[in-house]
Amino acid sequence: MRNFRKATRLIVSGCAFLTLVAAGTSTASAAARHPAATTSGKNVTMVWWNNATSGVLLTVFNNAAKAFHAAHPNVTIQNVPIQNEVLQNTKIPLALQGDNPPDIFQQWGGGREATEVTSGKLMDLTMASASWLKQEVGSVASGWAVNGKQYGIPYDLHVVGFWYRKDLFAKAGIMSAPATLTQLEADVAKLKAANIQPISVGSKDKWPDAFWWEYFALRECSTATLKKAMSTINLSAACFVKAGNDMTAFIKTNPFNTGYLATPAQQGAGSSAGLVANGTAAMELQGDWDPGVMDSLTSNKNINNDLGWFPFPTVTGGAGDPTTVLGGGDGFSCSTKATMYCAEFLQYIDTKPVQLQIAGASVGLPVNTAAAGGVSVPAEKGVLSYYKSVKYLQTYFDVAFPVNVGNALDAAIADYFAGQGTPQSIIQAVAQAAKTH
Repeated sequence: MRNFRKATRLIVSGCAFLTLVAAGTSTASAAARHPAATTSGKNVTMVWWNNATSGVLLTVFNNAAKAFHAAHPNVTIQNVPIQNEVLQNTKIPLALQGDNPPDIFQQWGGGREATEVTSGKLMDLTMASASWLKQEVGSVASGWAVNGKQYGIPYDLHVVGFWYRKDLFAKAGIMSAPATLTQLEADVAKLKAANIQPISVGSKDKWPDAFWWEYFALRECSTATLKKAMSTINLSAACFVKAGNDMTAFIKTNPFNTGYLATPAQQGAGSSAGLVANGTAAMELQGDWDPGVMDSLTSNKNINNDLGWFPFPTVTGGAGDPTTVLGGGDGFSCSTKATMYCAEFLQYIDTKPVQLQIAGASVGLPVNTAAAGGVSVPAEKGVLSYYKSVKYLQTYFDVAFPVNVGNALDAAIADYFAGQGTPQSIIQAVAQAAKTH
């Protein structure tokens, strides 16, 4: 799954670090202002599993834990950062199968959360969040609800689109971002003519491949069809095959970087993100975390200003709403072993002071709209502005589906990219996995 969830900016200037520490100190008062249980009484330790293993977000989370403790001296939050894939695919599933899950753990919502709810170990947060969730987070919180009950609370949102180098576009004579697939293909040709690798993709990690097929599906399928497919776990509608055919035709234009099947997504200067960051490739289809990733993979101190962003182009004849966007987000759940402080801590993470820090860390868009001013990267401001106009956000298919189905879909798309499948085999893989759900 997505490595972006494990880390962001690995290079933090001294000034930025001090700013965050100061902000963390100031948020202690915000934590104290929230309705809390008594600060006296029995001491409580809550174990918190998350994927912020390094960079600015790790600092933000450490500060949040300290600020909450300052407001609640009897409550200690033990921050346990864990590498994303280990956390998602091993630690959390095993913990929910056992008798000692952590008090707080990373939650991506959708079908993955629904699968976890069946363990009986996720706390129902509906009542605990009723007084504030709608006001501070709004309708996006529904992505972390199962059967009308709130089992998770989001802390950031993600939008997938194209990140591109404005200087390389200009070098190739591209004056504006493409709005249609035909224009994108024409720009690919212009970039190749200028000896620039058009698009990088980290197919070694497999999950970036899924963005391509899923976006073609969003452009070919109506919103109603998408919603029905997610709820019924069924991709039999003809538009999903059309999406595969679109992808087949696009891949035949040879748009990707040399050796893309062996290219990782975010590890090192030779990754797909690194190729764009260092000017070897012109663009990448990725989430809004990409600038934070690129910042750590290049010595170019001006990389954030060099980047532009545009949404996935329209497809001629497609039934999809051109404003529909692919994305998701990150959040947390509490286990049933946790105390009432767990729900209160999740509320604190969504307060404006903490949300401003999360927005400034370039890990995602803040769920609390009052913190929109914390988004600092110019192109990310464009993403936020675009998101406000979006009519429908489709959660990544592998998260929207139950775990086994999502994994089967990702594997089938990756096989297809590697030349080992067909548009039909992707549909069949989901149908087969759905039988065992």
